[in-house]
Amino acid sequence: MSDNSFGRLLRVTTFGESHGPAIGCVIDGCPPGLALAPEDFRADLDRRATGKTRHTSQRHEADEVEILSGVFEGRTTGTPIGLLVRNTDARSKDYAGIAAQFRPGHADYTYLQKYGHRDPRGGGRSSARETTMRVAAGVVAKKWLAERHGVQVRACVSQVAHLVPRGFDWTAVEANPFFWPDASMVAELEAFMDALRKSGDSAGARVHVQALGVPPGWGEPVYGKLDAEIAAAMMSINAVKGVEIGAGFASVTQKGSEHRDLMSPAGFASNHAGGVLGGISSGQDIEVSVAFKPTSSLRLPGATVDTSGQPVEVITTGRHDPCVGLRAPPICEAMLALVLMDQALRHRAQCGDVDPVFPRIPGKHEQDV
Repeated sequence: MSDNSFGRLLRVTTFGESHGPAIGCVIDGCPPGLALAPEDFRADLDRRATGKTRHTSQRHEADEVEILSGVFEGRTTGTPIGLLVRNTDARSKDYAGIAAQFRPGHADYTYLQKYGHRDPRGGGRSSARETTMRVAAGVVAKKWLAERHGVQVRACVSQVAHLVPRGFDWTAVEANPFFWPDASMVAELEAFMDALRKSGDSAGARVHVQALGVPPGWGEPVYGKLDAEIAAAMMSINAVKGVEIGAGFASVTQKGSEHRDLMSPAGFASNHAGGVLGGISSGQDIEVSVAFKPTSSLRLPGATVDTSGQPVEVITTGRHDPCVGLRAPPICEAMLALVLMDQALRHRAQCGDVDPVFPRIPGKHEQDV
């Protein structure tokens, strides 16, 4: 089992390496009739792309999506959708000097231990370049969720190193290169990132991702829990080291009387559960927080060993993100959307269009709007 696929009724398989000729994915299980064209992918792929600002890797990829199958006359046919993106700006020579060295914090060592052979160029299959195809697949899922169920998925960066927003406004997120919800802090973030980049070091980040309009009832009560599958999907993203649903680790310090989301005919009083109760969506907003580690590729020297087991000093040259979390919001959106679409299809397959026994209780977000 090579596990390059995820999902059950909506099954996504990705393939390709960072410095290979192309990367791609196959989306199997998308219902027929969804309008889909190459230009639908442009906005989200641009949001994920490197080289858009001085604060990310300066690799410039075209990221033009070719639809190879599963679409006829602009609509999905129900057959597997094949998507391909050509790599146009790989610079493999940057890795020639460290091909026989293990970069600390990277998958170099574990890939060689697993396969006995590895592609050292840009991390090969372990590169964040692979997430391009997750975002492409997520475009399909977000489009279907919005059209079929009115579900909206969005994300922002909610922490970079020690910096956290002093205010929160979703309308500010797409207006700056940091996906930051506090417009008054953009200059402060720019200064921090400029100093970080000049120092040769890197920083971690937290991404908050949210799904609005998810109906109650999606998810399974035991082994297919919605929150468990969301957590697994987020943990599969490169550099992710932690996932919280709702209050997450803050639940440890809360009393039960504080953590429980009290209910009334007027709605939920809070959303510490993050929109999931017993593994099943409650109708509240799905709230997820994802922690990204600092980038491990640094031009600062560090101790390591080579493939012969000898101690060496490694310096990683080339084009790398000083904070990988800055490009992560569209990736997190994609993974949440793919999980939700898969769960929606599974719910429909088992329960059909079952109406809830009681009227739907408004979610906290709906009360606030």
